[in-house]
Amino acid sequence: MSYLEQIQTEVQQFAEVISEALHVETEIVDDSWQVTGATCLVFEAPVMEWNNTNSKITRQVFETKRALLLSDPGQNQLCAECTEKDRCFYKAGLYYPILLRGTCYGMISLVAFNEEQRSNIMDNSYAFMKFTSKMAEILAAKIQELIIREELSSTNEYLKTIISSVHEGIIACNTEGIITCFNETAEKKLGIASDDALGRQIAEVIPGSLLVDALEKKTSIFEKGTEYQSADGSPLHLISNVTLVKKEEKLLGAVESFNTDESLFRIAHRLLRGDDAASFSNIIGQSRVMRDAKSAASAIAKSPSTVLITGESGTGKELFARAIHNASLRSDNPFIPINCGAIPDALLESELFGYEGGSFTGAKAAGKPGVFEMAQGGTIFLDEIGDMPLNLQVKVLRVLQEKTVQHIGSAREIPVDVRVIAATNQDLSAKIKTGTFREDLFYRLNVIPMTIPPLRERKEDLPLLIHFLCGKYAQVLNREITGLSEDALDLLYQYDWPGNIRELENAVEYAINYTFDGGLINAASLPRWLSQHTLQTTAGSIEQMSEREKIKSLLQTNGTSLEAKRQIAEFLGISLATLYRKIKKYEL
Repeated sequence: MSYLEQIQTEVQQFAEVISEALHVETEIVDDSWQVTGATCLVFEAPVMEWNNTNSKITRQVFETKRALLLSDPGQNQLCAECTEKDRCFYKAGLYYPILLRGTCYGMISLVAFNEEQRSNIMDNSYAFMKFTSKMAEILAAKIQELIIREELSSTNEYLKTIISSVHEGIIACNTEGIITCFNETAEKKLGIASDDALGRQIAEVIPGSLLVDALEKKTSIFEKGTEYQSADGSPLHLISNVTLVKKEEKLLGAVESFNTDESLFRIAHRLLRGDDAASFSNIIGQSRVMRDAKSAASAIAKSPSTVLITGESGTGKELFARAIHNASLRSDNPFIPINCGAIPDALLESELFGYEGGSFTGAKAAGKPGVFEMAQGGTIFLDEIGDMPLNLQVKVLRVLQEKTVQHIGSAREIPVDVRVIAATNQDLSAKIKTGTFREDLFYRLNVIPMTIPPLRERKEDLPLLIHFLCGKYAQVLNREITGLSEDALDLLYQYDWPGNIRELENAVEYAINYTFDGGLINAASLPRWLSQHTLQTTAGSIEQMSEREKIKSLLQTNGTSLEAKRQIAEFLGISLATLYRKIKKYEL
C-alpha cells in the first residue's frame, strides 16, 4: 500500500480543497499511478482516453521530477500516440510532482475541461504553480510523518525482538515506578504475563523489587543476589543489575536485568564447555574389549535410563560418561560431574541439592540451587558413588524415584529432569554386605551396567595411546619427538599398568622431559620404576639361568642403553665396567 493510499481520506480532502480554491478539476495519484483523490468531473471523463493520455503525462512528470504545464492537449508531442488526440476532451492541465528527498511519491494534477477552466489555469499558471507546490509540500510532510512512524515502529519491533530474545529477564519502569517494559524471559521466570504487568506499579507486581530501591536512592545496583517470588509463590534466586536511565542528568526511569543462578551456570556451560571432543570416535582404542565397550555405550546413549560405570581408577570412566552425554538427546544441556569422594560430607549435600537462605551458618542470604537443578535437562555424573555417605544415598534414591529435589531448609519439592550416570572403582556388592552402601540405591543405579577394561587387558592399544600422548605432551613441553624406540616399547608392554591410562600418561610426560629435541624416546628416558619393576618380575625366571643367559635375558628385556645397563649391573650386584667385560666375554 502506497503512502498516499494510507492517508486516502486526507488526500481526497486536499483534492476537493484545491478544486474549490482554484475552480479547476483536481486529481492526485500515488507512485503506482493509482488515483487516490479526485473531484467528480475527473472520474466522469471517458476512461480509455483519460488513461491513454494521462499515462504519458504521468510518466513524464515522474521521470523528470519537474512540474509540467500542458496548454495544447492533442497537439503536444506527449499526445502524439493518442488515438483520440484530434477530439481530446482536455483543454489544459498543470501537473506538479510530490517530492521528498529526491523521490517522487505522487502527482497533483489541475485539469481544465472547458474554456473557462482553461483560461483560469493559463492566466494564473504562476500563482497556481506556487499554490500547488505548497499543497505538494504539505502532502510530502504527511508522507514524511508516515515514514518516520514506520521507521519508529520497525525500530520498536526490532528492539522488542532483541529484548525478548535475550536470556536475561528485562524489566523497565519510569520515575513513578510504572512498568514500561517486561520481556518474555521475565514472563517465563516470574510466571507473570507482560499484559498483566505493563502499566502497573512495580512494587505491586514484584514486591521487594530492586527497581524501587534504585529509584528511591537514585543509584544503580550491580551483581546483587536477591530473591523474588514467582506467581505460584515459589522463591527465585536471582543475580540482578539495575541501571538508572538519564538524559542530560534528568532521571527518566530504571532498567533491571536479572538471571537465575542456574541459568547463569547453564549459559557459562554453553560458552565454556570443553568436552565437545568427548565422543566415542575420539576414545582411543581398537582392541576387541574397547570396541565392545564403545559399542555398548553408544547403543544406550539416547536412552534416559540410569547408567552405572565400573572400572579401575584411571580407565576413563568420566570420558565414557561424557561421550554418552554428548551422543544423547540431552547434549545441548549441561553435563555436571561431581566427585563424591573429593567433597566433604557436610558440603556434598548442599552441592547436590541446594539450600534456602540462612538455613545454616555460612549459607548465602539468597540461598543456592544444587547441581541437580543446574543440570536440568542434562546429565549429572556421580563419580566415586561408593564413597557417598549413607544419609545422602537416601536422598539420591529419592531423586531417582520421585524426580524431585528439596533444598536444605525447605519442604518444597522442585521437579528435575536429569539423567544420572554413576561410576565407581569399588565392589558395591561387597559394600552392600558390609552395610556401607544401600542395596535399593544400587538397583536404581545399576539399570544399565558398564565395565571399562583395564589397560593390562588391552595392551594392543598401547601404540595408539602412546602416539596420542606423545603428541599431546610434545606440544605442551615444546619438544620435537620423532617416535619411540623398540626397547622402550618392549619395556612399556611388559608393565601391567595398575594405574591404567593415568599412569601411562605420567610415564610418557616424564619420558618427553628427558628426551632431546628431534630424538626417540628410549628405555633410558622412561621412569626408573618401570625398569625396576621389570627386573623384579623377571628375577624369578632367570634365577636358574647361567650367567651368560641371565645377562642376555636382561639385555633383551630392558634394552641396551647406558641407563638400562647401569640398572642391570646394579641388579646383578656388579659394576658397570664388569658388566661390559662380561658382555664382551659372552659376545653379547
